[in-house]
Amino acid sequence: MRNGRQYRKAITGKRNVYVNGSRVTNIPEHPAFAGIIRTLSKMYDAASSNPEVFQYRTPWGTTGNRFYMIPRSMEDQVSRRKAIEKVASMTAGFVGRSPDHVAGFLAGFAGNPSVFQDKRADFPGNVTRFYRKAVDEDLYVTYAIIPPQSDKQKPAHLRENEFAQVGVLSEDRNGIIVRGAQMLATGGAVSDYIFVSCIPPLKEGDEKYALSFVVPVDSDGLKLYCRYPYALGKPSVFDYPFSTMFDETDAFVVFDDVFIPWENVFVYKNIKLTQAQFFETAAHVLGNNQAQIRLAVKMKFLAGLGLRISQMNNVDKIPSVVEKLGEIASIASIVEALVLASEYTGKVKPVDVYAPNPRFLYGAMGLQAELYSRVLHTLRDFSGAGVLQLPSTYNDLLSEDTRRDIEKYITSPGFGSEQRIKLFKLAWDVIGSEFGGRHYQYEMFYAGAPYVAKNYAYRNYGFEEGSEILDGILKSYGIHTTLKEGN
Repeated sequence: MRNGRQYRKAITGKRNVYVNGSRVTNIPEHPAFAGIIRTLSKMYDAASSNPEVFQYRTPWGTTGNRFYMIPRSMEDQVSRRKAIEKVASMTAGFVGRSPDHVAGFLAGFAGNPSVFQDKRADFPGNVTRFYRKAVDEDLYVTYAIIPPQSDKQKPAHLRENEFAQVGVLSEDRNGIIVRGAQMLATGGAVSDYIFVSCIPPLKEGDEKYALSFVVPVDSDGLKLYCRYPYALGKPSVFDYPFSTMFDETDAFVVFDDVFIPWENVFVYKNIKLTQAQFFETAAHVLGNNQAQIRLAVKMKFLAGLGLRISQMNNVDKIPSVVEKLGEIASIASIVEALVLASEYTGKVKPVDVYAPNPRFLYGAMGLQAELYSRVLHTLRDFSGAGVLQLPSTYNDLLSEDTRRDIEKYITSPGFGSEQRIKLFKLAWDVIGSEFGGRHYQYEMFYAGAPYVAKNYAYRNYGFEEGSEILDGILKSYGIHTTLKEGN
């Protein structure tokens, strides 16, 4: 299995990644990416050195990362969940597009490759072959599956810019040429491959955009324009721990006539299959199961952070504070319970794949935006001005001109000055920094607009049970029903 050194070496080559108007020539050493690459390297080291948690024997006889395992039973899913929990705990759940995320989608595709059946080419074979490659090489694959925001009132083929989103320019016997753009390749600059497709429904006439393919990040003509990296300009890890270590740096992907060989194409000009790949396989369920496992870990961390802040302020026994801590605990428990419920009540669907129960999975996703918002609001309450009453940088703790006053006046009962400053700087990175603001937006729109997430919950809840109970109650009485014996 791949280790951190091998991962780092793999992404050292030439790629067209742009930050602040310039192409980045050395990704691993650039301050925008050095921290997240260090974090990802640790993930790979953990997986390669901890076989009991992370490794499994593939059906073809190699050793694979459990992130990529196609679960065939609840026991498989439990082992997969434990591996995801372990890696999420390394980042407190603040690296959302870690290698385990899209691995779940690829496992879902490979679990039911017949969905990709198309008489024009062996697309099911392409799916299974790339899946095996990803497993055997322990690849980091991210995705870009949303068209750029533009005129949402018009279907793709009627927009002024024909290639506002990625589409087919031409094809020959060797492959296809694609042009256009897609978003949002979180982690794209530091990944091996990008899976590209379109998850929002396409309309009749949009066939040239109805695609699904994988592309190496170092492909000719592929460009990644990164949003502002939050690690840039930060004085130290101590001052901005999450900004410096966990910023995945979302990227806008441009395809400047990029060649995609046929073997890397999964869906071609097929609107129905572009949707079916996500929802008629276990892909969407397995990928988002990882997301909810990560969120459960994140909520546990936030609960711990809330308790520690209240302890440092010596208010953790005040009834109103205890009430708020109980609310955070309840929210964290809800997310964890829904993850476990989806796992325990999962089903072998559609073909020998044990998929977490979508009823509980999408129930968690439907609440994700508001639950995260509520917890962050409470943490802001707890922090008060404490996140503002902080020295400018770590140097204030080292300088003879400032250290004495800092240690004298910025204190907490039972905690040293450095401990308090360290915790509250971490809290600020969670609730107030650009990194924290991005994560708020990320969780708010993780599954798309809130109505999209709640639509998933609506379609997968199973209202039949409630309707049956309701009908039974309605049938149990009528206009002439009395409370007399026999009525």
